[in-house]
Amino acid sequence: QVQLVESGGGLVRPGGSLRLACAASGLTTFSFNDMSWYRQAPGKERDPVALITSNGGNTHYADAVKGRFTISRQNAKNLVFLEMKDLKPEDTGVYYCRIHGTSFWGRGTQVTVSS
Repeated sequence: QVQLVESGGGLVRPGGSLRLACAASGLTTFSFNDMSWYRQAPGKERDPVALITSNGGNTHYADAVKGRFTISRQNAKNLVFLEMKDLKPEDTGVYYCRIHGTSFWGRGTQVTVSS
């Protein structure tokens, strides 16, 4: 059974940083899959934030987070990360990990940016 478990969320002040992690289990093909992070702000739709290709060679970011967020992965440990810096109140939301292009999602981790 495929499982994605996010961690690392929390409450942070504007300008602060957080590092999210997503641990994948139940699959032997992790290193063949592109992985992505999404976020859902209160009352809004779930939107893509970042994507990383299977070998980590290419990354893509939403315009709102370019230059502040960095996605990375460790295929040997079935892990994906989202490093977030210079956080803003509008970054608040639930952050989800996804095996890109599939119906496999994690349950999310809450990020709140507030003073």
